[in-house]
Amino acid sequence: MNNDSKGTGILKILHLGEYGFSVLVVGVATALSFAMFPFFELTNLVMIYLLGVLIVAVRGHRTSAALASILSVLAFDFCFVPLRFKFSVTDVQYVWTFIIMLIVAMIISHLTIRLRSEAEAARQGQKKTAMMHAFTQHLASTRGLEKVLHASVRHIGEVFNSAVTAFMPNQEGHLIPRASFGSPIKINEKEIGVAQWVYDRWQSAGLGTQSLPGEGALYVPIQGSEGTLGVLRVEPKTEANLADPEKKLLLDSFTHQIGLVLEVDRLEENAKKAEMEAEKEYLRSSLLSTVSHDFRTPLAAILGSTGALLKKEEVRKNPFMQELLDNIQTEAKRLSRLVQNLLEATRLESGVHIQKELFPLEEIIGNALDRLKELGERQVIVEIPENLPAIPMDGSLMEQVFINLLENAFRYTTLDHLIKVDAKDENGAILVTISNQGTVLKEEELERIFDKFYRDPSSPGAGLGLAICRAIVHTHGGKIWAEKKEGWGATFHFTLPLDKNDGF
Repeated sequence: MNNDSKGTGILKILHLGEYGFSVLVVGVATALSFAMFPFFELTNLVMIYLLGVLIVAVRGHRTSAALASILSVLAFDFCFVPLRFKFSVTDVQYVWTFIIMLIVAMIISHLTIRLRSEAEAARQGQKKTAMMHAFTQHLASTRGLEKVLHASVRHIGEVFNSAVTAFMPNQEGHLIPRASFGSPIKINEKEIGVAQWVYDRWQSAGLGTQSLPGEGALYVPIQGSEGTLGVLRVEPKTEANLADPEKKLLLDSFTHQIGLVLEVDRLEENAKKAEMEAEKEYLRSSLLSTVSHDFRTPLAAILGSTGALLKKEEVRKNPFMQELLDNIQTEAKRLSRLVQNLLEATRLESGVHIQKELFPLEEIIGNALDRLKELGERQVIVEIPENLPAIPMDGSLMEQVFINLLENAFRYTTLDHLIKVDAKDENGAILVTISNQGTVLKEEELERIFDKFYRDPSSPGAGLGLAICRAIVHTHGGKIWAEKKEGWGATFHFTLPLDKNDGF
């Protein structure tokens, strides 16, 4: 015999017991009425039967209460109403007595059962609230994914007398069991497949649902504010443990609370990581700023000293010494530009306020090329339309953008390669393009090259130049990007809005 057959048989026995109790109460009421019959009016005997109906109704079964009401009317008619011990009635007024007695009995039973149901509902609600409060209090003092999951499956397993397993996604997005209660974590591929289905579709499945009802367990998604965080698998010892809709609602409340706690835990973890990153960034910026300022004085002394030595007559007559001093001066200037980049990086991160003025683009590009002469000769073509308007910009910052982009082009090209700079007015902004025929950019580098401290391993730079370019361009309200272009090694584009409403 299966569990359903056993359950049906038990229900039948319970119902028969309630009917028997109804018959017994009516029999007792009849016996009391026989004892009271010589001394009391018939209307007083009716009260005895109504009391019996009330006693039956208090047990909360409508059918047994209705049976007690009907039997009470029949017993009263048969035993006490003339003609006695017959169901015939000589006086019509007793018919109305029977009707009113039956109506009153039914009303009493209905109100009593309703009151009992409401009291039971209130008790269940209080019990549910107490369970939720205990669960919430328990989770409130728990932090960390593993601890939250283990505490949750244990509490749910004890409340529902079930084996509970919590599934969470790994880095690839595939569900794996992370915590279990009531049984060891031995989950087969089929169960993982059902859990993945629930995770992907954000809906329950399995036991007692319309989705995969043949499963022996109930799978419930753990919902977060932005989607499903995981899945709970609840396998009850008996199906009755989850058959009650109220219990399923309680389970849904538990999973919702787990989702909230996991969200809070994740937010706290992210906040800690963000705080640590901010602290690291602050320390790094402070170090860069301090070191950069300390470098400027000795660099200025080196450049001044080498410049003075190069003017000496004895140096000009000694090619070997002149070559050494030229090399010192060139490297010192390169180091000076690196220090300038470090200073610009820290200045931009501190929220510098740019001072815009109208500048012709040719002037900015010319200044940048003049400062890069010591890097050697290159074939640079500048194509700027004659009617190109002056651009509102911070001249020194934009000059630094061109220096960084052109130095990058110089570094990856030789005299045989071509470097091209052009600009055009496009949709209310100036589009500037700098291309070179040097080293070809890789596809995965197109976005990363603008990240701070990202650089090619063979590059002598610190990985700050392009990051500074992006920060300056963004500060001006433009955007910058790189692309692979047919016939060119690397191509950089950036835009500068003309700011028609900015007072220019």
